[in-house]
Amino acid sequence: MNLEATIINPHLWVEKYADYLYTYALTRINDEEQAKDLVQETFLAALENIEKFQGKSSEKTWLTAILKHKIFDIYRTRVSAVNKKNYSMNSVTSQNFFQLDDGHWKIEHRPVEFAIQEPGAIENREFYHILQACLKKLPALWIAVFTMKFMDDCNTESICRELKVTTANYWVIIHRTKINLRACLQKNWL
Repeated sequence: MNLEATIINPHLWVEKYADYLYTYALTRINDEEQAKDLVQETFLAALENIEKFQGKSSEKTWLTAILKHKIFDIYRTRVSAVNKKNYSMNSVTSQNFFQLDDGHWKIEHRPVEFAIQEPGAIENREFYHILQACLKKLPALWIAVFTMKFMDDCNTESICRELKVTTANYWVIIHRTKINLRACLQKNWL
């Protein structure tokens, strides 16, 4: 076992991990103030539970896991609030894009190739900001499912369990999210 993984030093957490944890939170919840609060809450929770740290992972991994659980709590809260309001999904639907008779793309909505030439362009800041703006337009549940699936690599079963959605509903959400993101990115990025 790596000796470094068992050493824990809370006095260095802010210096060593605050920026990383902030970026991690911001890319998942898209709210600067809430991301800052989450990092502080993560450090506080870690301090309160420091005796539970077993040294099986690095400090960074342990702190990230705590933050990840806090982000999932936010997803559940957002989804719960939306469900209480009985949210009506006012979004792009499949029938806007596909022909009813054969299910093929309508000519005006066929996907076009992204005009990305240079390697690494996906990491481009402009693209990131457009993606975040597109995500903000989605319902809270869709954002949570998309983020957990494609940013946190959670499996379907855990996403359904955490967000209390059925597997069928999960796949509908993934499908609708992809369609909406594609439409938004094609409109704003290309």
